[in-house]
Amino acid sequence: MLGIIGIAVIFVMVFGGYLLAGGKLGIIIKALPFEFMMIGGAAAGAFLISNDSGVVKHTLKDVGKVFKGVKWKPEDYRDLLCLLFELIRLARSSPVAIEEHIETPSESSIFQKYPKITGDKYALELICDTMRSVSMNYDDPHQVEEVLDKRIEGMQHHRLHSSHALQSTADALPALGIVAAVLGVIKTMGSIDQPPEVLGKLIGGALVGTFLGVFLAYGLAAPFASKVKAVVEEDMHFYQLIREVLVANLHNHATNICIEVGRQNTPSHYRPSFEDLEEALKTVKQEAA
Repeated sequence: MLGIIGIAVIFVMVFGGYLLAGGKLGIIIKALPFEFMMIGGAAAGAFLISNDSGVVKHTLKDVGKVFKGVKWKPEDYRDLLCLLFELIRLARSSPVAIEEHIETPSESSIFQKYPKITGDKYALELICDTMRSVSMNYDDPHQVEEVLDKRIEGMQHHRLHSSHALQSTADALPALGIVAAVLGVIKTMGSIDQPPEVLGKLIGGALVGTFLGVFLAYGLAAPFASKVKAVVEEDMHFYQLIREVLVANLHNHATNICIEVGRQNTPSHYRPSFEDLEEALKTVKQEAA
């Protein structure tokens, strides 16, 4: 919602201010389709040249994050802590029983309680692979911790590709606007024998290219890149929480301590209160009884 409001504010303030200052939209509207074809087309072509098909698809998909925002909400962090509590408690009470849950999570009665988490393959793999490492009696918990760090770092690096691609496009747009403006000047020079009022309109049309390139870069593309980056970094806190709890488990802390470590390391705007989490865990214990 904020993304839509932001775009509306940009257009109203820029073009509204132009009109209030006495500007006329006629020249812009007449030149806009051709300038947009040159600048937008060149930007799209450069984007396709500089990225592979996976990044292109990923970027187009991630543009939706500007309007949808973060994937993981406060209640998802609470559910994650409850899920990890159940898994750790079961793994410690019955190491054999936990295997069926981490080997086939889609059929697990525990995982099925949390469909949003189960539907995220990255979260699912992170939990199951780490729990499997614990069941294999890894001698060095620091080794598992290092693997987790590298996996999360790699995941974040991959997810930031779309932000980098959008930022590269934003960086190129002003220069492409100059290219379109130069072409407009060339067109104007071909009509140098025309009266001043005709030349004025031609020069104005040429300058639309410069305006459009700068406007698209700093008004849309760069903010989109920044927003996608911010959303990705926010969502990564969810996977960091998995790491914190499972690393605490590797060091053989009590189950409640592991969960509290995760809760304390959750960002404040997502962190469930101690009372809310205790109430949720009580419900989990009652259902398991």
